[in-house]
Amino acid sequence: MIFKKADWINNTDVYEVNIRQYSQEGTFRAFEKQLPRLKDMGVSTLWFMPITPISQKFKKGTMGSQYACSDYISINPEFGNLEDFKSTVKIAHDLGFKIIIDWVANHTGWDHVWTMSNPEYYKKDIVTGDFKIACGMDDIIELDYDNPSLRLAMIDSMKYWITECDIDGFRCDLAFWVRLDFWMEARTELEKTKTLFWLAESDPLENPDYYNAFDACYTWTWMHQTTDFYNNHQIKNLLDGILNRYNLNGNKENIKLWFTSNHDENSWNGTEYEKYGDAAKAFAVHSFTWEGIPLIYSGQELPNLKRLQFFEKDSIDWARKCELHDFYKTLLKLRKENSALRTSDEESITIILHTNCENNVLAYLRKNGEQEVLVLLNFSSQLVELSIMDEHLEGIFKDVFAETNFNFTEIKSFELMPWAYKVFEK
Repeated sequence: MIFKKADWINNTDVYEVNIRQYSQEGTFRAFEKQLPRLKDMGVSTLWFMPITPISQKFKKGTMGSQYACSDYISINPEFGNLEDFKSTVKIAHDLGFKIIIDWVANHTGWDHVWTMSNPEYYKKDIVTGDFKIACGMDDIIELDYDNPSLRLAMIDSMKYWITECDIDGFRCDLAFWVRLDFWMEARTELEKTKTLFWLAESDPLENPDYYNAFDACYTWTWMHQTTDFYNNHQIKNLLDGILNRYNLNGNKENIKLWFTSNHDENSWNGTEYEKYGDAAKAFAVHSFTWEGIPLIYSGQELPNLKRLQFFEKDSIDWARKCELHDFYKTLLKLRKENSALRTSDEESITIILHTNCENNVLAYLRKNGEQEVLVLLNFSSQLVELSIMDEHLEGIFKDVFAETNFNFTEIKSFELMPWAYKVFEK
């Protein structure tokens, strides 16, 4: 079955909202105050981490994990109430945002309402006969997708947020832990209400079949390999090979989500500056200009330089200026206005350019008809004297950050500082 894609996906981006840590209040109403700033920055789609209440039995830390749900059709009182969330969605929609919510379908917390009302929805431990712990994480228990009634109940729960709050899609947590045939069933039923955006936490290099149900999938392999590349001083050819694997996996319709941080990475493995150091912005530029959709995590625009605690209150410090607001604004504006950066578009192509520094520099041209975007990324700690030796590049381009023009018909050589990035628009 081929599902229809929402017509706004091609130029979108995703901004992950961690309501708990976004403000001192940690509420929807407090977050609403940030919407004009995010609108000015150019954000299109807001992804809210789980908004459902948290199980208290065996919870982690003092506040628990947002991914250990106790009721799929209620609001976490930590964030406000249903009317507060509806207000946030309404204001966001009025400003032009799309809204997707995190959906945790594989497991719940130990005191989810279903554990009392429908214990048959859960897998059982063959030794103890108790609910089965999910993958060694003792605050969550696994649901049983062999049970047709569980499937219907889960789909009804998802439908609630569409009909009650008018959300625009789902980011599905650990989607590959849930059987693909369920996601196919869920999408078939839920899209009778509206065409949604379906984002899977699943890497297509490991689970390519999940594109049958989802519009976009995570590029976890790229994120991990780029971290190793920077920290272990590896050669750029390794990155070229991974990008080629992603390109060969699927077709234009299969969208990749690129990122340098998210809630898991920030809390457990470190900020993008811990992972990438002075290469962080170059990898961010890649996320915004390679074929796919870019992700920004809460606070990256500051930038946030601390690991946010996961089970405790640990607010982002917004007291200082958002130093990278204009950096992201420039990239987001380019994505919206230049069709060369459209994703899932047969007319948009990517050309790897030949240079004298192919062991250090990733140079590519994105094209869609007459529109072109040139990206140069020095993925090395060396200053390079770059010469582009490729007939595909000609004409006058504007540096989108410096706002100066460059004639690539006449001159195709210049200097790139270590870990430097250049983005030009024809």
